[in-house]
Amino acid sequence: MSPDSRALTVALCYDRTTTEAPMYSRRDLLRLTGGAILGAALKPAIVVNGGQLGSGSGFVIGQPEAARVGQDVLEAGGNAVDAAVAAGLAAAVAAIAGCGVGGYGGHMVIAQGGKVTAIDFDTAAPRAARPDMFPVDQNGVVRELRNRRGWLAAGVPGTLAGLQLAADRYATRPFSTLLQPAIRLARDGFPLREGQVNTIRSALLHLLEDPPAARLLLKNGEPLPVGSVFRNPDLAALLEILANDGSVARFYEGSIARQIAAAFKKNGGILTERDLRDYRAREVAPLEFTWRGYSMRTAPLPAGGASVLQALAILRALGWERFEAGSADDVHARLEALRLAWDDRLRLFGDPLHVKVPLDKLLSATYAKEHAARVDKAVREGGQVVTRSRGGVEGGTVHLSVADRGGNLVALTLTHGDLFGARVMVDGLGLMLGNGMARFETRAGHPNSPGPGKRPLTNMCPTVVLRNGRPVLALGGAGFRMIPNAIFEVLTQYVGRDATLEDAIAWPRLGTDGGTSVSIEPAAGDQAVLLRKWGYTIIDAPIATANAVGFDPATGASRGAMR
Repeated sequence: MSPDSRALTVALCYDRTTTEAPMYSRRDLLRLTGGAILGAALKPAIVVNGGQLGSGSGFVIGQPEAARVGQDVLEAGGNAVDAAVAAGLAAAVAAIAGCGVGGYGGHMVIAQGGKVTAIDFDTAAPRAARPDMFPVDQNGVVRELRNRRGWLAAGVPGTLAGLQLAADRYATRPFSTLLQPAIRLARDGFPLREGQVNTIRSALLHLLEDPPAARLLLKNGEPLPVGSVFRNPDLAALLEILANDGSVARFYEGSIARQIAAAFKKNGGILTERDLRDYRAREVAPLEFTWRGYSMRTAPLPAGGASVLQALAILRALGWERFEAGSADDVHARLEALRLAWDDRLRLFGDPLHVKVPLDKLLSATYAKEHAARVDKAVREGGQVVTRSRGGVEGGTVHLSVADRGGNLVALTLTHGDLFGARVMVDGLGLMLGNGMARFETRAGHPNSPGPGKRPLTNMCPTVVLRNGRPVLALGGAGFRMIPNAIFEVLTQYVGRDATLEDAIAWPRLGTDGGTSVSIEPAAGDQAVLLRKWGYTIIDAPIATANAVGFDPATGASRGAMR
């Protein structure tokens, strides 16, 4: 595959004939990403040059309003965690469909001061949750989609607990200070972009069914016009209370918690004050995988990074580097490695604090060799490896990558779950609730079935890469179940072939969740004939976006890319 064929989907509108990724200042990047986030095809990755390590403030890539907030924090002297927390809080206001203060949660990986750690703030199921709480019809579909829409779909919101834990342990600014930009966004508002208005319109019927959501997001039953200033005064008031307290404690235990629990009870939900009081974000050790002198550290289960590392381990055992980049054998091997990782994930994974997950075996060199032999056979014979997994669900997610002047990196992913989550709001608080319960399996006895206090599997996989002990890349994605695929594809190029950050982000991606339906990006369209020959069905489905920031290990130059 030629370098020219790597130009792919991005958020900007510039010359389609360009074959090099254009360079932008941080200010240009933030201005340009104010447009639509998805939709254009055959365009280069966005690249931003942050200057030499130590000479600039660093930068933030991700959701536009959040990136601006994070950038301001860095330029005021804050570190990467300061910027990530402030940006995450801002995204929880401005990314109204993708995440929120009432969103179900997220994961963060921090590389700071020679230490790499992770923060897990995934949602937890209420104590009343049961494995059989979402019965299905004869077609295997949950009746009335109650695991995805409405009050039974929401677990404990983890976002505030996670961001405060990160701030308390690794930031230099008080949490109350980091809340201020989010408060201003909620109180003073921000202009709605076309993409946001279209997303509201796509959820119109469900939003109309919930009066608080309709009052906030609609006017006379229709989305606000493009350019209208969107405000959430009830949310601003809630955040001001937390800022004055200097803590999110009242959200989980106190007057705000009582109001949230009362709303659940009134509307037929099962979350209680005790569920909120018992919730804890937790600091955990990242999973680690080494290959070709790189050390990849990703958020552990119940996050999605284990599947990324398993697929990479299969490629390492296969000796995948011998295949020409972009060749049929390369594409086939990547696809089969992903399918095998997804197959294991969807059958065996669950909350490791509640079920036994054979992760050591799945990430072992021996198991990788077994899978590599299956992939090698499929590549040689032009066939498929046999898997048993089934398809998944959509979602709404935001990822932020942050680098600071001190060489620290943060990868932060937050989510509602589906777009607008459960599509219900806590009246008087401006809280759209996430639908984390949709991330459980509906089959009783599955490792990922619902249970009291269990955390569901998530697709989020924020990742930090080190080389020779130094952080060189922070990476993550947004885009439903395809997030692990996007991160895997970037890492195959960055780690597996020593590609530049921007070339790794621009490389064409495949989409699979273990079955025989595959989505493929336009620039890789010449492979569609081969995929069909190998027995796959090509589907028109989005593949997750990814963004990254990093430092060149030789020169210290900092840069980032997104698409």
